[in-house]
Amino acid sequence: MPSSDTSCRADVAAAPAAPAPRTASLALLVICVGYFLVILDATVVNVALPAIGRELHGGVAGLQWVVDAYTLSFAGLLLAGGALAERLGGRRVFAAGLALFALASAACGAAPSLPVLIAARLAQGAGAAALVPASLVLLQAAYPTAAGRSRALGAWGSIAGIGAASGPVIGGLLVTTWSWRGVFLISVPFAAGALALIRRSVPASPRRERAVDLPGQLLAIAALALATGALVQAGRLGWTSVPVLAGLAASAAAGAGFVAAERRSPDPMLPLALFRRPAFRSGTAVGLLINLGFYGQLFVLSLFFQDVRGYSALLAGVALLPEAALLVVASTLSGAIMARIGPRVPMLAGLTIGGAGLAGLALAGPHAGYPLLVAPMAAAGFGMALTMPAATASVMEAAPADRGGIASGVVNAARQAGGVLGVALLGTLVSGSSLAAGLPAALAVAAGAFFAGAVLLLMGGPAVRGPAGPPTGTSR
Repeated sequence: MPSSDTSCRADVAAAPAAPAPRTASLALLVICVGYFLVILDATVVNVALPAIGRELHGGVAGLQWVVDAYTLSFAGLLLAGGALAERLGGRRVFAAGLALFALASAACGAAPSLPVLIAARLAQGAGAAALVPASLVLLQAAYPTAAGRSRALGAWGSIAGIGAASGPVIGGLLVTTWSWRGVFLISVPFAAGALALIRRSVPASPRRERAVDLPGQLLAIAALALATGALVQAGRLGWTSVPVLAGLAASAAAGAGFVAAERRSPDPMLPLALFRRPAFRSGTAVGLLINLGFYGQLFVLSLFFQDVRGYSALLAGVALLPEAALLVVASTLSGAIMARIGPRVPMLAGLTIGGAGLAGLALAGPHAGYPLLVAPMAAAGFGMALTMPAATASVMEAAPADRGGIASGVVNAARQAGGVLGVALLGTLVSGSSLAAGLPAALAVAAGAFFAGAVLLLMGGPAVRGPAGPPTGTSR
């Protein structure tokens, strides 16, 4: 295997010329379509859960697994997806991930039982885990300048935000006019169209020779799966039950084993030295925390509007629409601010605004009239959309140029792990008692996750930069 220096020189020599603006725009469109479908499928299912439960006979724990099987597979395999994007090239891995995602979506739509649906969701997550880190590698290839990447990341983040917050509306419309199966089948034609355009529009990215870190991969999956299983069961068995405590202890042991394996590996899946860089470390932590809060609250609010307020799936989706109202504005604003002064300011502002919105929902309580919930929901969505592109840019810019795949895998793995844990933890808080009684505590936890991210950022995050240079706190 060639040395890291030789590999890096080969990558630089093999790097393609900057694409023409029209080609770069088409590449961004294809990349964003794939990413939109991935994020959409993380949220579109929420308002379909009651219908799925009725037809396939699943309780709250089973429905948590319909959501978490996708995000668990997604999060657990993202580091491997990033490594594959570096080893095989971003375009090849993006296309393979999109194809697997489309096939798994069709299988979800045809699922005859809850176990089959959960298995198909696991396969969907595996396709997403290949697609997402490759999308950021391809975005780097299509936009080689820092300013261009910042604006492209703003668009990429905007698409992600739209997918996350419009999922309940699209899901409600499909459940009402078609079936819960439509929330999965709708992805298939769009994925096929993106696949047809990949080769003619998406530039190839450099490759980097690297080994396969199987022990690290297995331990990472085990740590996340054990933690998720324990949190899902805590609502039914209690936090002090033997299975829950054993699951959490086993998860901690697997996590420690993962760190040890990465330290010993000659070519680790996750180079731990990257976490010595403040921007990389803080961006990763913020990514985990914002998804824990946002996806957790989306899960419990979707159930609340339908099971407590009695809304239809469509009306529940419309009720959640304020979270999507300002997404494009916030994501575009995030990209523009990053291009001028770096990611720290939009991250800090987004975490503060989003946390305040979620805290407002918690204080309003389950009996508040809907008009009182509109402004806090809008603040939560705005804060999420302002923060996410900046957190991603912070991690990508902090990593060396030849480690774009692993950097993308790390930040997206952190985000999806946050989503898994948020659904499991907040779902537990509303399943142990009545949903309405547990809602304020669940929303308070979501708000706390955003505020914790702001505190971590203040303690040591990426420095503000001027328009002419890189962040002063980022080591290249």
